[in-house]
Amino acid sequence: MQALPAPLPDRDGVSPSYIWIPEIAPLPLHQFLAQQFPDVPASIWQERLAKQEVVTQTGEKLQADSIVRRGMCIFYYREVPAEPSIPFDEQILFQDEHLLVADKPHFLPVTPGGQYLRETLLVRLKQRTGLSQLTPLHRLDRETAGVILFSVNPATRGKYQAMFQAKTMQKTYHAVARHLPALETPCTRRSRITESPRFFVMEETEGEPNSETHLRVLRHEGEWALYELSPVTGKRHQLRVHMNALGCPILHDTFYPTALPAGSDDFAKPLQLLAKTIRFTDPLNGDLREFHSDQQLFLPQQNAENTATIDINPL
Repeated sequence: MQALPAPLPDRDGVSPSYIWIPEIAPLPLHQFLAQQFPDVPASIWQERLAKQEVVTQTGEKLQADSIVRRGMCIFYYREVPAEPSIPFDEQILFQDEHLLVADKPHFLPVTPGGQYLRETLLVRLKQRTGLSQLTPLHRLDRETAGVILFSVNPATRGKYQAMFQAKTMQKTYHAVARHLPALETPCTRRSRITESPRFFVMEETEGEPNSETHLRVLRHEGEWALYELSPVTGKRHQLRVHMNALGCPILHDTFYPTALPAGSDDFAKPLQLLAKTIRFTDPLNGDLREFHSDQQLFLPQQNAENTATIDINPL
């Protein structure tokens, strides 16, 4: 966890990245970087060092032969060449001095990672609002659309984070999946979810349940249904795993039941999972807060290609 303010400013909404030096013997910076980032060419680091954009937590500018030791923290600007463009817009639903509530489109990551840096919700919102301290309060998968909360004020951030830890935030999702006449709803799915040996995939396993989801059918037409899902816990991919285990995987899910290769995004077929509503009692003033996504999911037309659409416009 970052204990000190970043010694480098945000650049176009992008905060500097950082890495703590682990318990290793002192060694030159260029050797450490080659060991920690084997996929980053040495020429890239040379360019960053020449720009004086690799510094310690106190702002000391580093050189390739600078000696790094355990306990040091190195800050630098991460770059992503040929970053994919996400052709969908986010919306700001609410903003005050403590909270910002956004309506995230499908395919847009919340925070930088992997091949995404500027095409992330956090960086877009920083550029749009100028709020350098903006921080997401909870997770939302890249493939999932809908309501997500951000902290604006570091002084009150902990009070909102505590609500998620205490599970007092009430969240409801909408999902489109096959209609199962034999499934009586409302019902509850409880299971133990753990990481699968397959990369980035979760699975249900034997043991004490660590996940819980309430679900009901809002409406159905023929073989398709619109489900309302209310998670009690927040395991990664929980809703997707539970729906798949029930025999009705969410429409256009590229992980469940079968994980497709990376780069399989089809903007015409977004995952039909939407964080529709979030409801909570504000810890600062006791007011009941409730925010709704403006997006909607639609059931596929009968006797037509199995596609579902969402009312969000491409750029």
